[in-house]
Amino acid sequence: MEIKSVQVEKPDDVNIIIGQSHFVKTIEDLYEVMVGAVPEMKFGIAFCEASGACKVRVEGNAPELQKIATDNALAIGAGHIFVIAMLKGFPINVLNQIKGVQEVCSIFAATANPLEVIIADNGTGRGILGVIDGLKPTGVEQEEDIAWRKDLLRKFGYKR
Repeated sequence: MEIKSVQVEKPDDVNIIIGQSHFVKTIEDLYEVMVGAVPEMKFGIAFCEASGACKVRVEGNAPELQKIATDNALAIGAGHIFVIAMLKGFPINVLNQIKGVQEVCSIFAATANPLEVIIADNGTGRGILGVIDGLKPTGVEQEEDIAWRKDLLRKFGYKR
């Protein structure tokens, strides 16, 4: 078995959600979650089938984000994973709804940070072992860091 790291390729402003599911209708159910969440959100979804034709199924409302999701799903190449690329919204706007989709098993990452997916490849299939999300901590936040955090949350509209 070979362990590999796959770098997720995306523009800095694109958020990525990577998860695992178990059924071909996942692509349609995730599409419904996304269109119902934030009206102005743009997104692309790619879902890797793990049996039958083993195709990457693609949906979305923004062709450039569908391409980002598809390219990353192909690069990861693990069965039953999905990749969502999104703009004009945040994972916090959709994560609970995604987790509530019957066939969703787990979420590995939801981030705009640099992201690597660690996979195991046994020659016939691949599985996600985990992710590396962003960078290592540089210390403990100080007063100015707390002020920055609180200001950012208010800027995004999550706090008053």
